[in-house]
Amino acid sequence: MKWKEFRSLLIGLSSDTPLGRVVQIRAETNPDIIKEFTPGQRKIHEDWQKRTVKEFNPMEMERFLTQMLSFFTATGDVIEKG
Repeated sequence: MKWKEFRSLLIGLSSDTPLGRVVQIRAETNPDIIKEFTPGQRKIHEDWQKRTVKEFNPMEMERFLTQMLSFFTATGDVIEKG
């Protein structure tokens, strides 16, 4: 199966399906909704958040921050370090 086809099938998943519900729980960002999660839903959400943090690459972040600083310096919107 090609990526485009897989992606279209995945996007079309309804939250009525188990996989669709997991995707919905993982993607939730509204603190009011997260607060109402059951313990099981909260575990799914927190496990996903922890996994995302583990994939954080400090070198990529440093490169991004350097690019942003260069951008702001070039536009004259320099942010002073506290």
